[in-house]
Amino acid sequence: MISWIQRTFQHHFRIVFGVMLVLIIISFVFIYSPSSGLGSADAPEVKAQQYFDLNLASGTDQQKLLNDALLSINLQVGSSAGMDSTQLQAYALRRYAALRVAAELHVPNPTAAELTDHLKSLPIFASEDGKFDAARYSTFRLSLKSGAGGVSEAAIARVLNDDWRAGVVQRLLGGPGYVQSGEIATQLKYVDTQWKIAYAAVDYTAFKPAITPTESALTKFFEDNLFRYEVPPQVRVHYAEFPATAYLAQFTLTDDEIKAFYDGNPGRFPKPAAPAATPALATPVAPDAAADFAAVKPQVETALRGEKALRLAVREASNLTFALYDRKVTPGASLTKFLADQKITLKAAAPFTRASAPAEFGGSATATAAADEAFKLDAKRFSSDAIPLANGAVVLFWDESIPSRKPALSEVREKVAADYTENERRLRFVEAGRTLRSQIETRVKSGEAFAAATTAAASAAGLTVEIKDPKAFTYRQPPTDVESPVLGTVERLEKGSVSEMVSSADKGFIVHVTEKTLPDVSSANPAFATSRAQLSNSMASFNSDSYLEEIVSRELKKSAPATP
Repeated sequence: MISWIQRTFQHHFRIVFGVMLVLIIISFVFIYSPSSGLGSADAPEVKAQQYFDLNLASGTDQQKLLNDALLSINLQVGSSAGMDSTQLQAYALRRYAALRVAAELHVPNPTAAELTDHLKSLPIFASEDGKFDAARYSTFRLSLKSGAGGVSEAAIARVLNDDWRAGVVQRLLGGPGYVQSGEIATQLKYVDTQWKIAYAAVDYTAFKPAITPTESALTKFFEDNLFRYEVPPQVRVHYAEFPATAYLAQFTLTDDEIKAFYDGNPGRFPKPAAPAATPALATPVAPDAAADFAAVKPQVETALRGEKALRLAVREASNLTFALYDRKVTPGASLTKFLADQKITLKAAAPFTRASAPAEFGGSATATAAADEAFKLDAKRFSSDAIPLANGAVVLFWDESIPSRKPALSEVREKVAADYTENERRLRFVEAGRTLRSQIETRVKSGEAFAAATTAAASAAGLTVEIKDPKAFTYRQPPTDVESPVLGTVERLEKGSVSEMVSSADKGFIVHVTEKTLPDVSSANPAFATSRAQLSNSMASFNSDSYLEEIVSRELKKSAPATP
């Protein structure tokens, strides 16, 4: 088997991993920050950031570091999709640090047998039970015979060999991963204790007490929560509008242009639906492309004319901004005369925040872009660049920047009253849950069943509850039909106890433990050895990562800017 693996792997080496890189689609971009250690690619006048023998400000060295790290991640864990940029950066830097330590310790490349064992451990070739599956590997190889590639055999060999050598260093740094028997017992108790519970889900949406806030209560709530009602910074602008509709008549479209636009956008102009309920034809009718085009030609011409008009509107707006710059126009009389000469009349927009651009600037995307540009303006930079909109373009002219302010209660009374009412409702719901739990606990202790006790207590309190009785479970195999707040509560309870109510957005949960069966936590339990191995591996991995992170930190500090 081992010789087959070696022979097959070596024979198809380039195909398998070349195509795998294509499937992975390495398209990761690192953004410079002093803390990350990774800089922008070969920008001029960027100070070198030495990291061992690499310059992290160099795009070439970044690519060397990152391409190997990303391929390594996909081999080691199957995919890098769940990692964010910070995790990827950390892994790349730690991996390279491990390889530098390996070089200092003269760790050799793996032997053929060691490389085979390493290959058999890779998740990409593992079956559902986590073991190497030769058939899966063979199927995977055959599915990739299209022969795509783009990575050299030498590069693939380097990543595999380096991963093995880095693994040697990590095992040395991690040590045996000592754990105490008590830690193993705690772990077994957590994952293998069997729970049998019942719980009540109290409906918050049905909880609607009568709440009438007094003036003094509203005033106090407003003053205590003033930060919630602060009016954010605003900007006031005028704008020159360039609607696309003003340019629709300025084009003469040829049939060839219209047909080319139609051919380039087939999905935008579907063939008209066939007439309903026509008699069946003896011979199928062949598609008629010319007839299909003729049926939608008016729509195609309208769409093409609209796109051309929109582009012209943006160009005219850009011409205005260039003329403002070229003629060195300034606010005041100079601007007034310039606009009059151009026959441009500005429109006023009501003051707006970054999150609430005026409706005349279009939908959310264009309005956000317009708001962002508006907040870049001031007395010095009084006009914006051309801003494309869905129906044309605008150029903004700054009038005033309005700082944030604390409003008077009268300005936001309606929102304050709604917030006060909701806050009071939530407080009363919590208090009702506390009372309900106390009554349930008293009834259960007197021998009443949890369901009956809950139904009676909820009815008396006017609460709507749903009682659930899930099957027994352990945290090793947690149930899928039990809400997460319930699972988070159970582990703190003993048999017979009734929990305090824990709340989510629309429910409150009260949990009763009917049975709690502890597992065998002695070394005679086969799970003891398994848990020991898992905890030891976790501890060793933690130790190794801690050492490597310290090495990374020390190395990055060598090229960090001096602190004033």
